[in-house]
Amino acid sequence: MAIRLKRAYDKPARSDGFRVLVDRIWPRGVTKEDLKVDLWLKNIAPSAELRKWFGHDREKWREFRTRYFRELDAHAEEVGILREKMRGSLTLVFAAKEERFNNAEAIKEYLESR
Repeated sequence: MAIRLKRAYDKPARSDGFRVLVDRIWPRGVTKEDLKVDLWLKNIAPSAELRKWFGHDREKWREFRTRYFRELDAHAEEVGILREKMRGSLTLVFAAKEERFNNAEAIKEYLESR
């Protein structure tokens, strides 16, 4: 069970396995052919309100995770899909410039801790 994280602007690789875009908005300037995702789970992304409040501010990371985990609890169907795909290789694809404090990192932590 391996979950990888990869920016949407990085080149896909065979080792990525099943690729899931976990952002609400399609990455700017990237075509479907270039992104090569198997699934786009828009609804698993943070709500617009939470995303705007957080703004990738490292000082808010702990509280962001708490609030976002509550949102993820309400998306059992999407979380279930990711859990199923975790049986093989799963790569969560995200567009944020911030590579450590982003929703994909939070989703990975959520899946691994529950």
